[in-house]
Amino acid sequence: MRNIRIGMQVKVISGNHKGESGKVLVVMPKTNRIIVQGVNFIKKATRPTQQNPSGGFSEKEASIHISNVMVVQSGKTSRIGYKKLETGGKVRVTKTTGQEIEI
Repeated sequence: MRNIRIGMQVKVISGNHKGESGKVLVVMPKTNRIIVQGVNFIKKATRPTQQNPSGGFSEKEASIHISNVMVVQSGKTSRIGYKKLETGGKVRVTKTTGQEIEI
């Protein structure tokens, strides 16, 4: 569940915003939620302040559950796996193509 990181390109696979894609802006690991750029906008009422005397409504992205998205690598959605290197380390790869994942 914690394979998705900030800056990755993801696609929504279920819910009201199915099919939309964007870049991950925020990851909240304790609640298993993420904020994706350009997906799941909400309107929030803002009070009149000295900087904004008229107040009004502002739109911003709301969080979605991390299980509702998949990583997009070279145009295809994929799950994430790990491959051991000969040097003893490990690298993140896509399950469908086996390519290494860049952020």
